[in-house]
Amino acid sequence: MQTRKKIIFTDDQVSNLMIGRNVLAADYDVFTVPSAEKMFDLMKKITPDLILLDVYMPGMDGYTAIEKLKSDPKTKDIPVVFLTGKTDPGSELRGLTLGAIDYIYKPFSPPLLLKRIQAHLLAMEQNQQLQQQKEELQIYNDDLEKKVAAKTRTIIELQNVVLETVAELVEARDEITGGHIERTQSYLKILFEGLKETGTYHKEIKDWDVNMIITSAQLHDVGKISVSEEILNKPGKLTPEEFEIIKKHTLIGGKIIEHIQARTEDNRFLSFTKTMAVSHHEKWDGTGYPYGLKGTDIPLEGRLMSVVDVYDALVSERPYKKSFTHEEAVKIITDGSGTQFEPKLVELFLQEQEKFKRTSENITTTKSLMRKITEESGGAKKSDKK
Repeated sequence: MQTRKKIIFTDDQVSNLMIGRNVLAADYDVFTVPSAEKMFDLMKKITPDLILLDVYMPGMDGYTAIEKLKSDPKTKDIPVVFLTGKTDPGSELRGLTLGAIDYIYKPFSPPLLLKRIQAHLLAMEQNQQLQQQKEELQIYNDDLEKKVAAKTRTIIELQNVVLETVAELVEARDEITGGHIERTQSYLKILFEGLKETGTYHKEIKDWDVNMIITSAQLHDVGKISVSEEILNKPGKLTPEEFEIIKKHTLIGGKIIEHIQARTEDNRFLSFTKTMAVSHHEKWDGTGYPYGLKGTDIPLEGRLMSVVDVYDALVSERPYKKSFTHEEAVKIITDGSGTQFEPKLVELFLQEQEKFKRTSENITTTKSLMRKITEESGGAKKSDKK
């Protein structure tokens, strides 16, 4: 059942109040008061949906009353229709400026009064419905955004899990370079932070999703999945033939990623992955592989990955070599500026080298601790069996 609208009719003429009540009472709950002061007393008990307010009354006039109504947050939105016996454009303008929604001149026509009130209350109701719909739409949009954000997080998490799983699968076959993926990601993040701080290649990277690129870096060696474990884990120097096979992992990695791209819609992150997979062994002077690209023809992602890839290979122990110290690795990379590496990126590397050193030491310490815990745990289990 629809609630009847409440109207306060304020006029110092009893005859006007009687006519107004008789006209409106069939459709609305009408409260008649002879002064603005009485109106405010009544409003302590009820909140009207509309006020009919005489302009010229003894005591507080209509202008003063509407100013008081509009200054109170509780009553400022109640629509006010002025009643007046004077057809003075200046007075009407003043009333509308103070916030009245209409002027009705006395003596008023009862049918016209009813129609004007019906029109104003209908407009007010429609505005309220519109506002409610806007609020409901906003709630719906907020909820939808939360659902989309949650769905996006789920997709990203799934994407990351898939990347990590494939990367771990590749790394598990290569016993020599264990932990290489995790370390290169850490070093790559340092270089990106350096690029941002120095403004180097600002135009090129300003639209890049750096987190996506760092995540994508996990698959830069995905092509090694096609290389035999005998070659991957060979403790000695590779033969020329074996090295040619190893070199193919860049092109194979690119084809693997292309294969995935062809079967997925949102594959932006794969474009970074493919670029790094194919180009991280190219050299600044054009003597790298697989395409022998030179200078800035080598994609920036590949040039960045080249620095971190070589640094990690140098400071990591291999069956065929001991690990170089950080200082030795820095010298080798510095000597390779302009030949193997882009001079600008070597400069950046030298600026960030202490971060590389700390990261390398932290990862090494963590892995040593985990290895020790694992060994001690294994020893404890053997003792239990005895």
